[in-house]
Amino acid sequence: MARGNFGERLKRERELREVSMDELTKATRISVRFIEALENENWGRLPGGVFGHGFVRTIARYLGLDEEALLGEYDLARSEKSPAAIAKPEERIPSPPKWVPVAAVLVLVLIVVGLFYAGRYGWRRYMAHRHANSSSLTSLPVQSGPLDNSTVPAAASTSAVMPLDLSVSTSAATRVRVVADNNLLLDTELPAGETRHFSAKQQFEVSAGDSSAVLLELNGQAMPPLGAPGASGTIVLSQKDLRQATSGSSQP
Repeated sequence: MARGNFGERLKRERELREVSMDELTKATRISVRFIEALENENWGRLPGGVFGHGFVRTIARYLGLDEEALLGEYDLARSEKSPAAIAKPEERIPSPPKWVPVAAVLVLVLIVVGLFYAGRYGWRRYMAHRHANSSSLTSLPVQSGPLDNSTVPAAASTSAVMPLDLSVSTSAATRVRVVADNNLLLDTELPAGETRHFSAKQQFEVSAGDSSAVLLELNGQAMPPLGAPGASGTIVLSQKDLRQATSGSSQP
């Protein structure tokens, strides 16, 4: 894929649908500087990881494009700008001393011999105890009668609920507050490039001082922004939002 094709295609698809930059910003709540950086392939102005994927997925969903195909083009275009990884020198594992295998075999033999004699001694004690008590054994009366059904515990029916896994990532420093099932888990200033994971059974309530600086993923599904770019916002996420995200991503 030639450099520039991803950004040019993204801009062309937006203009073919007569969607202005202002309309796309208001609909997706992604700031203008990030959309321009995507169309110009200015990777230095974009956050990496799940944050960049979330931008591409949200824009593709709004423009009616194939999310996975556009993400593939985005990863390919961005990888061409990434420096090649420096190969690490091969680290050879030193061979163990020659006496180690001999010691291991000797220990194994001692263990087998010990188990053999322990088994014989235990069997002799068991047989002696059985012989001593055989003469005092008496038959116990067998209780007859209907079984009392009240003593049988009833199986409690439980409904399986998929746990919720929330991923919170930041592209700029901002204050983030996370409440899971009415329990406060986080209320602090997070630096740029930070990623935190939280778990809940029913719902999350997430607040941020700068909505455009926070990207949320619920069980791997990108969630909408908390509010308008540059402003504070709050969002409540539950199983309902997860089902809506799943059904929305399956549409052509």
